[in-house]
Amino acid sequence: MAFLNKISAIFGNSDEKTLKKLMPVVTEINRHEPEFQLKSDVELLAYSMNLKSKVLAGASLDAILPNAFALVREASVRVLGQRHFDVQLIGGIVLHQGKIAEMRTGEGKTLVSTLPAYLNALNSKGVHVVTVNDYLALRDAQWMGAIYDFLGISVAALQHDKAFLYDSLNRDKNNNPLREIQRNEAYEADITYGTNNEFGFDYLRDNMVSKFDDKVQKKLPYAIVDEVDNILIDEARTPLIISGPSRQNPNEYLQFSRIPSLLVKEYDYSIEEKHKTISLTEKGISKIENALHINNLYDPENYSQVHFVENALRAEVFFVKDKEYVVNNGEVVIVDEFTGRLMVGRRYSDGLHQAIEAKEKVKVQRESITYATITLQNYFRLYSKLSGMTGTASTEAEEFWKIYNLEVVSIPTNNIIRRIDSTDVIYRDQKAKYEAVVQDIIKRIAMGQPVLVGTTDIDKSEQISQMLKAKNVNHEVLNAKQHDREALIIAQAGRPGAVTVATNMAGRGTDIVLGGNNSISEIDNFDWEMNHKKVIDAGGLCIIGTERHESRRIDNQLRGRAGRQGDPGETKFFCALDDDLVRRFGGDRIQSIMDWAGMDQELSIENKMISRSIENAQVKVEAQHFDSRKHLVDYDDVVNSHRNIIYAQRNLILNPTPINSSITLKSQILEIIISEISEIIDDCLIGPDRGMWAIEDMLTDFARIFPIEGDIFNPEYITDNDSDFYKQKVNDYLVSLYEITEQTLGLERCRQLEQILMMRVIDSNWIQHLTTMDNLRQGIGLEAVGQRDPLVMYKKQGFEIFENLQKRISTDTAYIVLKTIINEVSATATRTNDRNVKPVMDQAVSIGKQTTKINTNNKIGRNDKCPCGSGNKYKKCCGVLV
Repeated sequence: MAFLNKISAIFGNSDEKTLKKLMPVVTEINRHEPEFQLKSDVELLAYSMNLKSKVLAGASLDAILPNAFALVREASVRVLGQRHFDVQLIGGIVLHQGKIAEMRTGEGKTLVSTLPAYLNALNSKGVHVVTVNDYLALRDAQWMGAIYDFLGISVAALQHDKAFLYDSLNRDKNNNPLREIQRNEAYEADITYGTNNEFGFDYLRDNMVSKFDDKVQKKLPYAIVDEVDNILIDEARTPLIISGPSRQNPNEYLQFSRIPSLLVKEYDYSIEEKHKTISLTEKGISKIENALHINNLYDPENYSQVHFVENALRAEVFFVKDKEYVVNNGEVVIVDEFTGRLMVGRRYSDGLHQAIEAKEKVKVQRESITYATITLQNYFRLYSKLSGMTGTASTEAEEFWKIYNLEVVSIPTNNIIRRIDSTDVIYRDQKAKYEAVVQDIIKRIAMGQPVLVGTTDIDKSEQISQMLKAKNVNHEVLNAKQHDREALIIAQAGRPGAVTVATNMAGRGTDIVLGGNNSISEIDNFDWEMNHKKVIDAGGLCIIGTERHESRRIDNQLRGRAGRQGDPGETKFFCALDDDLVRRFGGDRIQSIMDWAGMDQELSIENKMISRSIENAQVKVEAQHFDSRKHLVDYDDVVNSHRNIIYAQRNLILNPTPINSSITLKSQILEIIISEISEIIDDCLIGPDRGMWAIEDMLTDFARIFPIEGDIFNPEYITDNDSDFYKQKVNDYLVSLYEITEQTLGLERCRQLEQILMMRVIDSNWIQHLTTMDNLRQGIGLEAVGQRDPLVMYKKQGFEIFENLQKRISTDTAYIVLKTIINEVSATATRTNDRNVKPVMDQAVSIGKQTTKINTNNKIGRNDKCPCGSGNKYKKCCGVLV
């Protein structure tokens, strides 16, 4: 009852009906607690194994949930000394139901995930716990792995180029229980931790393998996504792509990189900042044409040059060093807009990355050809069950539901929130704002209050750092350039008077402990207690935001750094009228009002109406970003339908499901070849009533697929028969020819060749298809000029292109497989010098010799009964025996 009252007191952020329905389950879990407290460690392990047996025998997970959750809680108390709160139990139930649990920072989401992860691991289908970086994947697997290991559940962790298994019995000399294993072994564990990129790229690589056993990720059962908003929304704007170098000359980008320096903003081109587009003026176009020595930039033959020009301009205007990217060891590395982390290995597509490399005068890498790609949206929708947790999801609830069919449930905090969120302070310009920020920091650290300063990019974090150095203020800087020290910096950000200047990375997945983290530092418990009390007396951690982000959710994440588990804290945002967001949405109008009122440069405004207008601007930008992500999904859904079919075809070739798999693969190929032959025959029927044959063309096409020897390829015989009868005889010939090659090569070798060849045909055509679809998408926007919906036209034309792809795969299979296998027979005979391995056509022609011999006997007419005794007419029996 006390817990229900606590819920009611803070229900402004909770889903009351949902939580009330879950309370009886929480009560049932709590009822089991005394029972498990009395059991020994061995008895708890035996109980866990018994639960697993029940699930494998058919018991539902929902039925055993109270027992399983109570068991995990007791295990956590024994191995970690941490007991799940009731609100954490609710969070675990919500995750098990395939929903998003919105839980405030510091509420212990990492511990919450152990409940549904353990429960769903009991069916031995596997659970994937998705984190935002490799550090957290490894940390959580080792930290929470103690609970799983205690209960007999295996747990593994994926890293960029390694994989580890939690093995408590074989610890290294540093007492580390993580043992390095193969990647496929990590997926065989009951629970696997890893990043979204590792899981996603493994899926793509699995669909490029040439052997089924080379796959590592054979199933996608259940995923728990930590920081679900960051992974399913922020990172979802960039698709996962596996690519290889193209033949494009990278030096062409260097030639075009000088063009932006020739152009003057507003005179030669204009910028639309809301949508980040550039429009060239007539004067600008003329300058570019003179520089390139061409008459018309937009002539169709100059299309590729327009592409280079546009990328060079975008790289110059919209992509700023130390904001969107950094130059690290001679390479351009993207900085994640939302987390501030370096995205090593990721590159902008469509030549934009090369344009930035040319701009920065570093080595320009070749453009790439896409071998495989998928958006994160479509990857995570492949899971049978999906859930997630974060501190900030409610502002994006609509997107979660529309794209992922995920419901957001707000979970109340375990303790009442004591954090104070102050009204925004608005200054005229950046200079006045940053000076005010520095003065506020100095005032707070004098009281012993720790301060975390949030910035939107690397450049601004370093600018504030320089200003603090000038005032002799000791501080730490946390941005993509110091990402290796992230955990250490965040761990000590709560010490008295500590100042931490950070980008949006600000330690997601780690908590800022007031007084500092004594588990990392050398400080003893007594000193830590003193520091802890000093920070609380000073008001707790203070969060200072130096400007509003485009997304309210990112601002809420920054606020959430303070006030964990009922701690005191304060948050305050400093804004300026020339901040990007404020300027784009009416900052000049506020500037005019301040000028009219005669306000000084240094004075600030604290006005709720202006704060609301900034928030409204954020809502507009969020809507734009949602539209762009929805746009990405809508277009990728078209390719996704193609991808599903192609990958299913690959899987059928790699791992035929019927018992007699050899017949399955062979029958697929024969079906394709026979269909192609039928089409060739139909195309060669000419004349008004299609009663005449284009024999020469038909035999030429036949010869490209198989050897044409025997009476059935005699022009006289062809013209004597109707097309249906002739098709059947050619089909019979092909089947017998295929069986002869199969006997000569051996079943195993024949199956290997078939598999290799069909995979090559599918993969090469699929790569071309991805390039074609990408080119189609780039130009499909022009359909709007003709009052046609570009997406509808993309779907229509994409369907036609995919039909052509399937036709091309069938044709290539027909023209390559049989010819290659027959050549392999000849090569085998030559290589082994085995006189017993006869060339295939010797055997095929020998079958036709009976036909020739009988046919030369003038006593038998073509309509006479066949001497073989079948009773059929000679021309429909041994006359065409092959």
